[in-house]
Amino acid sequence: MKARLSIILVAAIFACGVVAAPLVGAEEKKRVVFLSGGPSHGFAQHEHLAGCTLLSKRINESGLPIESTVVKGWPTDPHTFDGAAAIVIYCDGGGGHLIMKHLEEFNALVKKGVGVGCIHYAVEVPTGDGGNALLGAIGGFFETFLSVNPHWTAEFKEPSKHPTANGTHAFKTNDEWYYHMRFQSDMTGITPILTAIPPDSTRKNVKDAHGGNPEVFAGVGKNQTEHVVWAYQRPNNGGRGFGCTGGHNHANWSQDDFRTTILNSIVWITGLEVPAEGVKSKRPDAEELLLNIPEGKKKGNFDMAAEVKKIEELNAVK
Repeated sequence: MKARLSIILVAAIFACGVVAAPLVGAEEKKRVVFLSGGPSHGFAQHEHLAGCTLLSKRINESGLPIESTVVKGWPTDPHTFDGAAAIVIYCDGGGGHLIMKHLEEFNALVKKGVGVGCIHYAVEVPTGDGGNALLGAIGGFFETFLSVNPHWTAEFKEPSKHPTANGTHAFKTNDEWYYHMRFQSDMTGITPILTAIPPDSTRKNVKDAHGGNPEVFAGVGKNQTEHVVWAYQRPNNGGRGFGCTGGHNHANWSQDDFRTTILNSIVWITGLEVPAEGVKSKRPDAEELLLNIPEGKKKGNFDMAAEVKKIEELNAVK
């Protein structure tokens, strides 16, 4: 008798459509994995772990269907990337770039359509296999003897119409803005997001791996624009990427428009729609910016509060 009642109950549930009804608000979250490089440079410079942790926290607080985790170095757990919609790499570059000993695994992720974002030195890899990997993943990279890495104050006057610029306005930041990147041929698939005119003083008439080259020097006196943040749509809907050449100065994460641009870009490479007003996030204060900076770094006379104030003053409405 009990078995018969159970069968009748199950049949009634199916007839009412209870089992087939989708759960409201049960949208699966996109997963982002931040890969943080180790300590390098001076205090509050190349703060890979602190930067990844801050950006990850803001992503998780965004209210969007997205969640993120931070991993130090290239993960040793083979399941770290399971289900990942995107990876964001913030590390030192060149031959020591995190992907260089893992190109096969990295290329496989890109082939699967996993989004990739690279911040600051992470846009630089050696030419050849490394360069080809980033060209395929994010559409461009820092190529030695072609690209340059000066510190300068960039003025971004016109926000892009791309979703990664949603909710942003004109702004300025002083950073180590690399420029003259090696991009995909004819800029195929690439949309410039932040573009500015470097001062001629950054265009050196030298032949140096990072400091200057004839191509860059040829732009002297021409008010030539350079792209320092870009979005990349891979061919055949094969995933998305972005590159950001800034991020040397940790204090710059307190600049609202810069931070919003990168948060927007992270959301975009997961395949999610970027909110029309951009990804809202709390501006970090000096105390928060000092979190997760390696204890071994010598602070000296560095004053984070003063650096944050400089950024505010640089962007004050005159």
